[in-house]
Amino acid sequence: MRIVIPGGTGQVGTVLNRALTAAGHDVTALTRRPTHDREIAWDGETLGDWAKAVDGSDVVINLAGRSVSCRYTPANLRAMMDSRVHSARVVGEAIAGAAQPPRLWLQMSTATVYAHRFDAPNDEATGVIGGTEPGVPDYWAYSVEIAKAWERAQEQAPTPATRKVALRTAMVMSPDRGGVFDVLLRLARLGLGGPVAGGAQYVSWIHDQDFVRAVEFLTAREDLTGPVNLAAPHPVPQREFMRALRAAWGVPVGLPATRWMAELGAFALRSDTELLLKSRRVVPGRLLDTGFTFDHEEWPKAATDLVHRVRSTRNQGRQSAP
Repeated sequence: MRIVIPGGTGQVGTVLNRALTAAGHDVTALTRRPTHDREIAWDGETLGDWAKAVDGSDVVINLAGRSVSCRYTPANLRAMMDSRVHSARVVGEAIAGAAQPPRLWLQMSTATVYAHRFDAPNDEATGVIGGTEPGVPDYWAYSVEIAKAWERAQEQAPTPATRKVALRTAMVMSPDRGGVFDVLLRLARLGLGGPVAGGAQYVSWIHDQDFVRAVEFLTAREDLTGPVNLAAPHPVPQREFMRALRAAWGVPVGLPATRWMAELGAFALRSDTELLLKSRRVVPGRLLDTGFTFDHEEWPKAATDLVHRVRSTRNQGRQSAP
């Protein structure tokens, strides 16, 4: 297949590009700073020569958007909103103007669209959309508005010949440097991977190999449209999540952190506490209902696999060093 991935050089895009290319597909990444073959420049806002890659392609997988790994200042939140909405809008324009439009448009979204809750899991049918929970910071509600606007830009695009799916994706865990797993593993190795603010908040996640397999599954299932949760079926409380990660690496203890300590840690990491404190209890209802099976359902085994891959990669790097 000919596949175009706007935002294909980010952390998740790199995972997907690598796997789909290895599977024999013709993959082109759209990026602001192309440096390799099969990468085309775009600005994520306006139509240009890059739209020629969309015309005649089979699948477009739009992952573009400013990283959430930053402080949630008003300026950064606005940049998150604009980068997501503008890129989805212009991808829709490219598809609408194509002589041979792709048959499928997979649009990245986020599990953050669901409410901060502990009582029940959120699936696509019965899940509670966030934004009105009592006692949560105002910017958490804005994060939900970003997710809703992101999906709305895809929904409103006039692309009748193209099937559209919104990927409400949990944190994608891969062994690559710079990803969320890399950050969490670093905390665990430093002995800082204990419960945060009690650790009862749920962590939703998906193993990178299952993320790729889910994308391939959605590509083949022509009956699926609309929002689909890409998350492992068993989210776990943060304290259990980090305990399993420490065990996989062989770290016996992890220091607990209060809410104010989490604020300091997030500031040091140039990130924000929503990533640590919001309870994202999200489950893949539609994937399971349509027959998708996960290779990595349980976090302890997934963490062990990811740690093994990290160590293998680093050992190979040391062996090849002069």
